Amino acid sequence: MTKKSYEVQQSEQIANDIEGYLHEQEHKSFLRFITCGSVDDGKSTLIGRLLYDSKLIFEDQLADLESDSKKIGTQGGDLDFALLVDGLAAEREQGITIDVAYRFFATDKRKFIVADTPGHEQYTRNMATGASSADVAVILIDARKGVLTQTRRHSYIVNLLGIRHVIVAINKMDLVDYSGKVFDDIEQEYSEFATSLNFESITFVPLSALKGDNIMDASTRMDWYAGPTLMTVLETIEVSRQSAENPFRLPVQWVNRPNLDFRGFSGTIASGTVKPGDSVIALPSGKTSRVKSIVTYDGEWDQAVADQAVTLTLEDEIDVSRGDVLAEIDQRPASTDQFQAHIIWMHDQPLLPGRPYLIKTTNKTVAGEVTELKYKVNINSLEHEAGKTLELNEVGVCNLSLDEAIVFDSYDDNPVLGAFIMIDKITNVTVAAGMIDFGLRRATNVHWQAVDVHKDARASQKRQKPVVLWFTGLSASGKSTIANLVEKKLHVRGKHTYLLDGDNVRHGLNKDLGFVDADRVENIRRVGEVSKLMIDAGLIVLTAFISPFCAERRMVRDMMEEGEFIEVFVDTPIEICEQRDPKGLYKKARSGEIKNFTGFDSPYEPPERADIHLHTGNMTAEEAADAVIARIEEQYLSSQL
Repeated sequence: MTKKSYEVQQSEQIANDIEGYLHEQEHKSFLRFITCGSVDDGKSTLIGRLLYDSKLIFEDQLADLESDSKKIGTQGGDLDFALLVDGLAAEREQGITIDVAYRFFATDKRKFIVADTPGHEQYTRNMATGASSADVAVILIDARKGVLTQTRRHSYIVNLLGIRHVIVAINKMDLVDYSGKVFDDIEQEYSEFATSLNFESITFVPLSALKGDNIMDASTRMDWYAGPTLMTVLETIEVSRQSAENPFRLPVQWVNRPNLDFRGFSGTIASGTVKPGDSVIALPSGKTSRVKSIVTYDGEWDQAVADQAVTLTLEDEIDVSRGDVLAEIDQRPASTDQFQAHIIWMHDQPLLPGRPYLIKTTNKTVAGEVTELKYKVNINSLEHEAGKTLELNEVGVCNLSLDEAIVFDSYDDNPVLGAFIMIDKITNVTVAAGMIDFGLRRATNVHWQAVDVHKDARASQKRQKPVVLWFTGLSASGKSTIANLVEKKLHVRGKHTYLLDGDNVRHGLNKDLGFVDADRVENIRRVGEVSKLMIDAGLIVLTAFISPFCAERRMVRDMMEEGEFIEVFVDTPIEICEQRDPKGLYKKARSGEIKNFTGFDSPYEPPERADIHLHTGNMTAEEAADAVIARIEEQYLSSQL
């Protein structure tokens, strides 16, 4: 049956038997695939060609395509099929794909949704988004250029996201005279690279998206190739969706309580099958019950399966909230607050272990941090490399620690419960996508030991309110001098204090840390934890650290209870700091002897709303110390500071 005759038959069936047509479409197999690869490999042109050859272009769209091809096309007035997909003005102007474009089309054998993703390295995050829901990846390679770094990066990411079937479309064969040797060389190079990836099948197809060779019909210009066309592979490739076969999981999105007589738990089933009468467990609480009914817009169902949105009612009144998971009792998911994961970093600012982020999994968001970057993945060789940070588009394996436990499966077993994103706590920007490998056993073996003498008892014995006076500012701003004077004045008043100074701490606790951003973050995290212990001991803690980043100062504030963290901004112009320069550091930074020096080639982020703001350009250190004492005595007088 030709494509044209199928189109005619389809139109006749719609006119004569619409119910039969809808039934046929409903039961036709369905495939999601993604096109990816390096920039200018022809991804958008390929999808445009598929839409055009599938007869899914309306007359007005075809007229617009012909007009746009003459105005802004790249094919010398011929049809530029990429314009069917590149919809953003910036995409058309630059001739590149920026956003992810989804298109639907169908043949007589199958229905398809294709995601056209950008090839530029800076838009790798968009490519990962498109790949997250695909069954098959079509990886395009420009026959003139061969396997590039971005080809390898996209291949690794689709493998990481669980896509197990890959079609390597070696495009633009018309520009290499349809050479079989070029095809063979690229096939060999890619196959060698992919040996360490977990693909179940790799199919190589030589084609020309622009000319139509080996897209829908076999090319007459590549008689050396006896394999299938691209469309034949797409129509016949078998993909297994195991979500319905896996254990039952329902992340609760909403507790449905329209009246006193109804309480249901709504969400989309992540995996498995559920029926009334099935025993389920609510996690993390561990409470059990049985499914009473499956409620939908169309009434009650006898069964529901993966990817269906339903509301479950239970036979017992148990505590279930948004973010909890209803699961099969005998094969329940894990629960932990520490795990190992693969992370794709998606932000211009690097990942810094120790910096606090928001971690969002399914319907639950918790605070957490990367405690260790175990290694980075070299995209070209797939080798593991040491590193302290992840830059934009880099992939690494990390350990993460959360403020509270989450319910999860490994990403390989259940992509819905195993996936998460990382969000910057200050800007609310998504900075990374992650795939959980496994929980860390120590997370379930370490518990808080109860003690009888608590913080309030220790503070009462000392007749003071424990607080942290956190002095921050540039080097030579006077932090240590002022903090030392404040401690002396508190000591005279009979207060129990301890001063943590930046230089002193680096002689012992933090002697293993340098001055790159990642080490600065870890430096402050450790000092924050020590300060918290000293607060628990009932002490007044003074710290004198540059602490250049807002995120880390906020992290320490969040460690403490309300009112225990007092940020003191020692605001001294850098010109005055450089004039003082008691340690000669500014002079060395100017000459290039010191790298990553705050205020020069490493940034300082001043506090936006410090609790105490000292303009030390207009006061002596003694006056600044008196100002701090006056402020805290006024603020905490009733608390016996």
